[in-house]
Amino acid sequence: MGEAVPTRTSLLPAHFSKPEPPAPDSSLDLGQRLKRMRLESGWTLEDVSQRTGVARSTLSKIENGQMSPTYDVLQRIMRGADLDIVELFEGRRQSAPFGRRSVTRRGEGKIHPTQTYRYEVLATDLSQKEILPFKARVAARSLDDFAGWVRHQGEEFICVLSGRIKVFTEFYEPVELSEGDSTYFDSNMGHAIISVSKEDAEILWVCTGITILK
Repeated sequence: MGEAVPTRTSLLPAHFSKPEPPAPDSSLDLGQRLKRMRLESGWTLEDVSQRTGVARSTLSKIENGQMSPTYDVLQRIMRGADLDIVELFEGRRQSAPFGRRSVTRRGEGKIHPTQTYRYEVLATDLSQKEILPFKARVAARSLDDFAGWVRHQGEEFICVLSGRIKVFTEFYEPVELSEGDSTYFDSNMGHAIISVSKEDAEILWVCTGITILK
């Protein structure tokens, strides 16, 4: 069989044509690290705002722990300010030699909760990675839980570890995935994922294009 022909998803909430703003959450530690990295790079809030398109007031709230950035917004900040997302989660690391390896034991990843997903970032001891692997619990149950499509540069792969999810993408009909099923798509295409099982689904999520390679 050939590849599916893209079709525009119908009956989506009207606000899905807009970018997704940060979701409120307690993230003081992350905000403090972001502020430290910004100051060490010599950027003002206004500098970062102009380079990323994220409002100065939003950046200030994130740094003060009054707002938790969504995946899309965090990626825009890190790219626009030329910062390393791995350093943000785990601190500055020396460049690793050839032949790196990382082992993350169950439950030892770096937790980053948002309104829609609870991320557990893996292999945080390695800097300058070309991919970002993490597990996520999908708390979202409806597209109404999102303020709009999630978009960012790169590609991503998702495999369902437990439960069942529905994957919405901008140019295809929604698809349900169960334990063991997987999907791969371009990240700059709007996307959103919700749980359709009784319990929050757990997924393995691997993304490219989000780590600044220096």
